[in-house]
Amino acid sequence: MSEGQASRPAPWDEATAASIVAARGQEPGAMLPILHDLQAAFGYVDAAAVPIIADRLNVSRAEVHGVVSFYHDFRDHPAGRHVLKICRGEACQAVGCRALVDHLDICHGLATGATTADGDLTVEEIFCLGNCALGPSVLYDGELIGRVDAKTLDGLVAEAREPR
Repeated sequence: MSEGQASRPAPWDEATAASIVAARGQEPGAMLPILHDLQAAFGYVDAAAVPIIADRLNVSRAEVHGVVSFYHDFRDHPAGRHVLKICRGEACQAVGCRALVDHLDICHGLATGATTADGDLTVEEIFCLGNCALGPSVLYDGELIGRVDAKTLDGLVAEAREPR
């Protein structure tokens, strides 16, 4: 399957965040590139970054928060060591992704939008991976996997829960 995420993001650091914001602050339309850079660096956009971005771009904190909360790919907290994104698009719905979501919940106690207590696995919904002909599909640590069934999910969960 996958060998896990290539590298762990750095822990939140305000000075590093301010440097990232300053590096892009003069660009037109800088907010999204800044948010992407922060997420790449830390694995999420910390709430403490909102005033830094707002001040640099001369926008309100509410505007920055609105952008962060509008786009589903921006996290406001760190993800688990592994990330499993389940496609909930119409084509995957038609071929059983709901049963996969139920299987994760019933058999593994994993709800979408949550991270395991040990930080090993984050499960998220995504609304189209563009792999419609091979649905249901998932993205596991960035690897696209099609024709997923309960057995495949069980293997991914087991892999994610393996000792480090």
